[in-house]
Amino acid sequence: MHQTAGPGWRVTIDTSDPMLLALYLKDNAGLTGAGFPPLAPAEPHIRECDHHQLTQHVGGVEALRREWEEWWSQLVADQPDGVPDVSPPEFTAFSAAPALQRSLQAHFGSALAWAGERRAEYERIEARREARGEAQFLAEMVAGRQLEAGPLAKDFDLRIIELPLAEDRAWLVASDKMIMSQWLMDDAEAFRSFLAPVLEILV
Repeated sequence: MHQTAGPGWRVTIDTSDPMLLALYLKDNAGLTGAGFPPLAPAEPHIRECDHHQLTQHVGGVEALRREWEEWWSQLVADQPDGVPDVSPPEFTAFSAAPALQRSLQAHFGSALAWAGERRAEYERIEARREARGEAQFLAEMVAGRQLEAGPLAKDFDLRIIELPLAEDRAWLVASDKMIMSQWLMDDAEAFRSFLAPVLEILV
């Protein structure tokens, strides 16, 4: 996790282990475009498996999509009481979402291994950024926006969740939260183009 902060503001950048698990299951089940806003596929590519037989007696793949999207919305909202506990092998917290429960039971091992690899990869990216001081331009962007806003500048706390997504872009999912590709920051101009309008709202 990386934090950049100044008087009255803070930007926290990290990945999310539960979201990594969810991303794997989404792509593994072929739930293209699932989530709100619809997210790009994960990178590296996740091999798709046929979930029809697995879910046919509990509503099929369409039920799986609905249940996954409900889970994803809970992860985005990040309310501790609202996110079911991912506890193998039965995943009893998902008993009201039987299609998703079956997907977790069948593919949790692969999902956990993939998420662990992505977490390790992200930690290497973080270490490289820290060594190069690449996050400094965040503070510069905020300072520039505060100068523009003058005495009307507001305090804010922004959380950026980076995920291994194939499309280098960002999604504003709440007034104080963004999801973005973990490689977007490598392109400073592209990153600025997504962050600048968010800072205009927040500052």
